[in-house]
Amino acid sequence: MTEQELRLALFDASRRLVELGLNRGTAGNASVRCGENILITPSALPVAEMSEQDMVLLDADGNVLKGGKPSSEWRFHRDILQVRTEVGAVLHMHSTYATTIACLRRNVPAVHYHIAIAGGDTIRCTPYSVFGEQNLSDLALEALRDRKACLLGNHGMIALGKDLSEALSVALEVEFLCEIYWRTLQAGGPQILTEQQMYEVKQKFVEYKKRS
Repeated sequence: MTEQELRLALFDASRRLVELGLNRGTAGNASVRCGENILITPSALPVAEMSEQDMVLLDADGNVLKGGKPSSEWRFHRDILQVRTEVGAVLHMHSTYATTIACLRRNVPAVHYHIAIAGGDTIRCTPYSVFGEQNLSDLALEALRDRKACLLGNHGMIALGKDLSEALSVALEVEFLCEIYWRTLQAGGPQILTEQQMYEVKQKFVEYKKRS
């Protein structure tokens, strides 16, 4: 995709996050790989006031090549895209249920087999760290090890994908899983799937991908 096509795709994804209730106001941010550079949403600008031309182009060191001020969370977007070469898009949300579980600082266990979509038997939650700082990025990278999503303690969620469409799909699954986990906690606590049961699920997912 050209830079202009990626700008439009990033803008559309940002609007979709708001439409789906995963973000609101100026909360959250998104980025996409653009050659050797990064396109990221701007700082403190509501999606309703954005256009694709407001997306900020950064180099691999986080320097602005084109546009205004990038999201304050540009560090973890840059670091994830540098370390995870298979990832093409990063979404960060303050969605209701993911943020609720993040405020409890709990990992999400295997409450439902769809947790495998996020890459493992759990969705990890980081300790709390101030937004926009390098320490938050370091914690996120650790929580995302072998995963496509994590929770940020007392903050929100990160979801990854090979492109924006996959990242959005992962984000929706994680929000669903966090809602299910929250609701089961209110009902006395969930029955957690075993390691063997999750292994069988992951094997089925591999077979499904081969057929699709």
